[in-house]
Amino acid sequence: MEEKPRISRLTSIITELQAHKITTAKTLAEKHRVNIRTIYRDIRTLENSGITVSTEEGKGYSLMEGYKLPPVMFTEKEANALITEEQLILKNKDSSFTKHYSEAILKIKASLKSQQKEKTTLLSDRLYFNANSQEQKTSNYLMLLQSAITNFELLEINYRSLQSQDSKREVEPFALYSTQENWLLIT
Repeated sequence: MEEKPRISRLTSIITELQAHKITTAKTLAEKHRVNIRTIYRDIRTLENSGITVSTEEGKGYSLMEGYKLPPVMFTEKEANALITEEQLILKNKDSSFTKHYSEAILKIKASLKSQQKEKTTLLSDRLYFNANSQEQKTSNYLMLLQSAITNFELLEINYRSLQSQDSKREVEPFALYSTQENWLLIT
């Protein structure tokens, strides 16, 4: 794979810095298939152009807290991947998840060029997934569970055992596992 043009690499580095709390020069160099010195020069170029990059000795780089750049434009393939995922997510049985994803994808679509918008609409209309074909929504808790996982919160749940015994339990959500059409909570 050949090296990206420098402007593409710089843009990608900014995106990496926005997407991760901290990123190492080694990680960036491996991703862009350049040496670490090239990354050091790229970081210096970003700093000289007014982008506030923080350096944590021995840890890596990050953007200063609160510093945001406007979103980078999506390539056609990236937009197609997001639109395809949207169609899969709309089949999900959790209404909170589909609602929030639809709102996010609407913002992403708003950032697309008009020609890309037309193509994503065409693709949306021509993608079909057989899962949950009746589009049942059987839960409304996925977003709450995701938040509890990332914020290390305890939740009180109503639990029904295999013997149909009901009880209330306090659980600490650890992970979510997706099966064919259902979500399992790992505690």
